[in-house]
Amino acid sequence: MLLHESQLAQGVFNLTWKVEMSGTIETGHVKWFNDEKGYGFISRDNGQDDVFVHFRSINSTANRKTLQEGQRVEFKVIKGPKGLQAEEVTAI
Repeated sequence: MLLHESQLAQGVFNLTWKVEMSGTIETGHVKWFNDEKGYGFISRDNGQDDVFVHFRSINSTANRKTLQEGQRVEFKVIKGPKGLQAEEVTAI
């Protein structure tokens, strides 16, 4: 598969910004999630700032990766290009 220069640059940029904030798994609940846009926010149980979540970060065997408002989740927090975001998100 050949990548266009802009795709390659975007991939390098994304890898550069994915810095894990803590090695520990955190818990929280889904504040909101927009199925059509594929993203939302998670409210952390530790009271720290909410974190962005993208559908690609959801661990699920379902065909459509989604979250429901109020759903309990566990996740890791990383620093993305636009701020904190959740990775390895799993419903609990």
